[in-house]
Amino acid sequence: MKIATTTADFGAYYSTDTDRIRALHRAGFRYIDLSMYALSPQSPLMQDNWREEVQRLRETAQELGMEFVQAHSPGGNFLSPKLADPSFLEHSILRSIQVCALLGIPHTVLHFGFASGLSKEQSFEQNRTFCQKFLPLMEETGVCLLMENSCQVNMGDKYYPNSAADLLEFLSFVGHPQLHICWDTGHANCEGHQYEQITALGKELYAIHYNDNHGTADEHLMPYLGTMSNDEVITALTDIGYQGCFTLECTATLLKKRGWPYKRRPFAQDERLIQPPLLLMEQMESTLYHTAVHLLSSYGLQEP
Repeated sequence: MKIATTTADFGAYYSTDTDRIRALHRAGFRYIDLSMYALSPQSPLMQDNWREEVQRLRETAQELGMEFVQAHSPGGNFLSPKLADPSFLEHSILRSIQVCALLGIPHTVLHFGFASGLSKEQSFEQNRTFCQKFLPLMEETGVCLLMENSCQVNMGDKYYPNSAADLLEFLSFVGHPQLHICWDTGHANCEGHQYEQITALGKELYAIHYNDNHGTADEHLMPYLGTMSNDEVITALTDIGYQGCFTLECTATLLKKRGWPYKRRPFAQDERLIQPPLLLMEQMESTLYHTAVHLLSSYGLQEP
């Protein structure tokens, strides 16, 4: 498998994706998961000359011998009453699909919308309607959308397809050949064992977000820092003949300023230690890469 990680790893340290990509390269990575999760109206990819930014990304990857293999579309919840501008969310998701097409990225992850009081059936209906807004561009570009599992500790009493069965049921409900699944191992670790879940996904599993936690919170930690069974997950991927990348999403291994999932209590007198230093972050990123190499090489799965 190709080992990839998200540009969001360095989101708190560099203001441009080109600098983030260079940081991933220094850590050892050669495959890129482009995070467009937090696109804003000010983002370079949302400007009139956005294609020039895409060209810069392409040229940077080519210069470094890297490849874009996966992406994450904007993460706003279209069913949230707090969403300030629903039209911008739709526009930014469409833009993320266009960016994927120009960079040769085959698929991008999209989060399910959720809200209090919605039944599973109502949630399916509203999410199908939302996904249908993107189908024409998906068909035009060939880019697939991947729906991702979550977990109850994130959603509380709100319905979300956290299981393989529910994700597959939603795919069947929409009935489009360019809609598939991304499995987040950390979310699943909060729900329990994963082998049966992953094997149930079978050929519909197009991507993973590989991260660890202690089973009680969505911590997005590096493997071996939590309670997840790496053997269980990798055996399941092997048993279904998984063809996607080994994509890490361990963005909170070092908890950055304003980082998910914890809220720090403010300390007004001094906050000089609120952000881990860049040197420490770069060392951790290199450790993350070598940890992934160990996991895959132990099963004979690392791509030469």
